Amino acid sequence: MRTRLKGGFFIPTFSHTVFVDNAGLSELRSPRDDLVKEEVESENRFGFVHGPFEHYERTLVVEEGENRHKVTESFAFRLAIPIWRPLFNFLFRRSLLNRSIPWWAPPNRLSSRAARVLALLAAVQIVDGYLGTVITQTITFAADEFDRGTTAQGITLAVVRIGVLVALGVMFVADKHGRRRLLIFATASAIALTALGAFSPNLWFLGGTQIVARGLTTGMGILIGVMAAEELPRGSRAYGVSLLSLSAALGAGMAVWVLPVADLHQQGWRIVYLVPLLSLPLIAAVGRRLPETLRFEANSEIENLSSEQKSLEYRRLFLLAVGAFLFLFFASSASQFKNDFLRDHRGYSAAGITMYTLLTSTPAAIGIFWAGKWADTRGRRPVGALGLVGGTVFLTASYFASSSLMWATHLMGIVIGSLTVALGVYGPELFSTRHRAKANGTIVTIGVLGSASGLLVVGLLQDHFNSYGPAFLIAAIGPLLAAALVLTRYPETAQTELEELNPDDIEIEDF
Repeated sequence: MRTRLKGGFFIPTFSHTVFVDNAGLSELRSPRDDLVKEEVESENRFGFVHGPFEHYERTLVVEEGENRHKVTESFAFRLAIPIWRPLFNFLFRRSLLNRSIPWWAPPNRLSSRAARVLALLAAVQIVDGYLGTVITQTITFAADEFDRGTTAQGITLAVVRIGVLVALGVMFVADKHGRRRLLIFATASAIALTALGAFSPNLWFLGGTQIVARGLTTGMGILIGVMAAEELPRGSRAYGVSLLSLSAALGAGMAVWVLPVADLHQQGWRIVYLVPLLSLPLIAAVGRRLPETLRFEANSEIENLSSEQKSLEYRRLFLLAVGAFLFLFFASSASQFKNDFLRDHRGYSAAGITMYTLLTSTPAAIGIFWAGKWADTRGRRPVGALGLVGGTVFLTASYFASSSLMWATHLMGIVIGSLTVALGVYGPELFSTRHRAKANGTIVTIGVLGSASGLLVVGLLQDHFNSYGPAFLIAAIGPLLAAALVLTRYPETAQTELEELNPDDIEIEDF
């Protein structure tokens, strides 16, 4: 691949030579409508109409024969995918040579704006993923330094969830004043407060800083999901959620990568809290480039919704809140107590925990990615319900198992459970633009109550049984009930415009 300077930017260019018959030449001279929609500029030159590009052109050099022609096809393009551009340059170079949609592409082609927004949100989501898992990964080490037990850990993790009220407040402001500024403010503030936790004199100070930091981190996640739903095309919203989930998982994985410093010294866990400060220049750069969503700008002046829309939204709010409570009653406990289970019940060191987590959780990327694709093409309900049931069964089994069987069941639980990403798009989809952020904040708040309840119950049951297996067997009732709710009561929203789901919103042109 070569580059050339155009408009102050380096434009990747590449070409290939093929020999084709008359039909093949005719196909090459027709405009594409796959990864990119082209327009004809001349017989052998094609420009750009729609796609995830800032610049795109395709040219042909033809040496014609009687029925065999030598054609050199050249591409020059610059992707509208900041930060991730080097990775996608490679993927697009391979895929542009074929007139088909590659497996990794979204079901609906993204516009320049949608691709740019998704890329920027994915960068912030990495930071969000890291911040959201810091206390999960370090609580057992902090508790050791401060000479606290499992019950104290459970109480601390549960109390930290009170910070969701901070997130709820941020969501109310976001529905009135916009998403972008609140996202950047919440991110910078969460980073600063997380870093403050590195200087904690006791477990309660650490929990106090995390109350606000995790509240802001929760707000970040909600705003990222809302902005993505408002910017992506109808057939790629779940796809976008899956990519954002992968970014969050990458951020959480980075926290795991840093965790072995806890083995170096009793206070080594504190370094994990300082690492996010390195991301502040990235957040500043994103803040300069990220726009306000088009749907918020179009609907910001709407004051009142119809009674029919309000009634519909109350029913949807109740439905999604109950589902979140039931799911997180189990899921948060299974995540939060994993390190303590491995360390105190299976004798793993910090390095061993890191290895276990990376090797059993990294393959979840497969499930997360395909959850988004399948949710957009096959529907949200069956994919999400499969994730709830399969993930719960295998994860519960892992807390009864040991050795290789523990690794295998946890791996299966994580991979299948990752299909629940398909349900993450419901919150942004089922509410009007003027209520979208605060409705999702309310759902997350109820979900956090489920999470806190699960942490308290599992922590107490573990102390009672001196084993995590029976505790999680009881907690597993929650997601199994949630699966039944998804299959019987959740609406199917795949391939549906947000304005069709929320008729009071002003319809905007599909982009």
